[in-house]
Amino acid sequence: MKLADEIRKYVITQYISPARDQGKVTVILRAGNIHKEMGLVNRMPSVCEALDTEKFRAKACVQLRWRSGPDRGSNAEWEFLINR
Repeated sequence: MKLADEIRKYVITQYISPARDQGKVTVILRAGNIHKEMGLVNRMPSVCEALDTEKFRAKACVQLRWRSGPDRGSNAEWEFLINR
């Protein structure tokens, strides 16, 4: 499995699905948190690139509400609307 797919799977499993199960409307993700939790080293661009794609939004059934921070840095953040 490619690293980008592993990142997407992790985020869906650890963030999106639990938020959906709890009835939340949105979820905010931070690249640095995901990078650390996954035990990645020097792969911040991969985290950002994986979450910036339409492929992620389609797999997770979410819509991007906003994105802030650097293109490929630990302070990159996204807020996604969770589709029901």
